[in-house]
Amino acid sequence: MKPKAVRKTLNQIVSEIAKYPYLFSNSWRKDFTRNRKIGMSDVMLAVLGMEGKSLPNELFEFYHHRKTMPTVSAFVQQRGKLKPEAFEFLFREFTETCAQNDGFYRGYRLLAADGSHVQIAANPTDADSYIAASDGQKPYSMLHLNTVYDLNRRIYLDAVVQKYRCQNEHKALVTMIDRSSVPSAILLADRGYESYNNMAHCQEKGWKYLFRIRDNGSNMTSCLNLPDCDEFDFPVCLHLTRRQRKSTKHLLKDKKHYRIISASNTFDYLILNETPDFYTLTFRIVRFRISDSDFETVVTNLDSTEFPPDELKKLYSLRWGIETSFRYLKHTIGLLHFHAKKVEHILQEIFARLTMYNFSELITSHVVVLKNGRKHDYIVNFSASVHICRQFFRGNVSPPVLEALIARYLSPIRPGRHRPRKLTQKSSVSFIYRIA
Repeated sequence: MKPKAVRKTLNQIVSEIAKYPYLFSNSWRKDFTRNRKIGMSDVMLAVLGMEGKSLPNELFEFYHHRKTMPTVSAFVQQRGKLKPEAFEFLFREFTETCAQNDGFYRGYRLLAADGSHVQIAANPTDADSYIAASDGQKPYSMLHLNTVYDLNRRIYLDAVVQKYRCQNEHKALVTMIDRSSVPSAILLADRGYESYNNMAHCQEKGWKYLFRIRDNGSNMTSCLNLPDCDEFDFPVCLHLTRRQRKSTKHLLKDKKHYRIISASNTFDYLILNETPDFYTLTFRIVRFRISDSDFETVVTNLDSTEFPPDELKKLYSLRWGIETSFRYLKHTIGLLHFHAKKVEHILQEIFARLTMYNFSELITSHVVVLKNGRKHDYIVNFSASVHICRQFFRGNVSPPVLEALIARYLSPIRPGRHRPRKLTQKSSVSFIYRIA
């Protein structure tokens, strides 16, 4: 879609949501029923366009410093009437509408699943997200963002937000798999996502999967008698059951092909005392070399002829795209800077940031980058394009100028570069001391 069509689609969906305020307001009988200075659509558009500035400056930008603009208090009261589900619906509807039928990898959608912590203002009254002080560190609150990301189109397809102490990445992943409209996909995930239940949900969905697993101490690889060598491609056909009766006990002695699933472990396709007795999973456990001394082990249901170990190695390396997207989402789009303390308002901004990320990527991907005799291939500088796309969203930049500006800011692609990840403790910035 062209940039103008992408912006028009986003504005149309916001307008459609505003036509039915009772579906997304906390008090459906009275909220957004009167004609106020800032209506439901204005609240949503203002939150979508927010950066890392203080709330007064954000409103100055949105209302172009008009004398009749509403006060900060009025804006906060109006957004308090709006459920986070409004922005969640906007995110999914916009992504589904603008997603084009391209970007396939051998006929599959190439998806990645991962999660990331989102630090918010400390709230001692919310025990599920609050983390008490320890070792001289100040207390804080935390949410966990679970996402599914399209690696070829570089957009987020779905997201589930959980409070820190209630986080369950397996449950979130299963939810996103089951409600996805993608018919055929390859799902990539890092260590921690491997489980029979996740694999079964992919199998029932008709998806392929490629999960990285632990070399040693993994419950999945125990009792399988894997080859005692550095590299291998080991096929497995495993029959899972919850029943321990005379008809199954003699089978369970063959641990290479039969496995008992205890009642404490989640497996949605086996219910105790109900048929079927067994659920069959067919997969491969592959170990390949990634450097002179390092190896990785993965589990997959991809065909061994079409996807040999070398191809799996290249395929799994593409998963790093979701890690890069988190960096842009937090530092460029502004997921680190919220304009509220209430979790309900923060959820609004999380889904607004995801929507703005997709909005920027859909526009940026439309810009053609020519090599023009350069030494390296070049891509659009996403940090610069986000600022330009945000101004385009606000109506401050025309489509021809938009594409010309984005094409001016490029970054070279230098494959094979490795930088160590350096994590440092950072405290939140007060609302009144944001960048101007």
